[in-house]
Amino acid sequence: MEKIEHIGIAVKNLAEAEKTYTALLGVAPYKREAVESEHVITLFFKVGETKIELLEATSPESAIAKFIEKKGEGIHHIAYAVTDIVAEMKRLKEQGFVLLNEAPKKGADNKLICFVHPKSAGGVLTELCQEII
Repeated sequence: MEKIEHIGIAVKNLAEAEKTYTALLGVAPYKREAVESEHVITLFFKVGETKIELLEATSPESAIAKFIEKKGEGIHHIAYAVTDIVAEMKRLKEQGFVLLNEAPKKGADNKLICFVHPKSAGGVLTELCQEII
C-alpha cells in the first residue's frame, strides 16, 4: 500500500454536508459523482495531499444507508492507494483478510476498488484503490 488515498464519511444529506465541509476545510469540493453500483453519490474535497469523500445513499439498500441507520453519520472507511489491486487482493487474502468482493470493481474518482471486511481489519472498513489508466 502506497498511502492513504482518502477517508470516506457517510452523511445523510450531501447538500448540508457540502456546506459544512466547505466551511470546515476552507475549500470547495472538486468532484461530485454518482456510483450506481454502490447506490451512492460522492463528493470529494482535497486538502493538501489528503482527500475526503462524503457519501450519501441513493437507496435504502445502500451500504451507506445501512451504516447510517446502525451507527449514524461519520467515518465509514479508510482507503489506501495501491499500484496493483489484484496482487494486493491476493496478498491480503493469503494473509487471512476477508475481502468483500472477489474481483476489483469500478468506484468513484476513476478508481478500481475492493473492500476488506472490518472484522478482519481491526474494526475498520478498508478500501483498496487503484487508479484506472
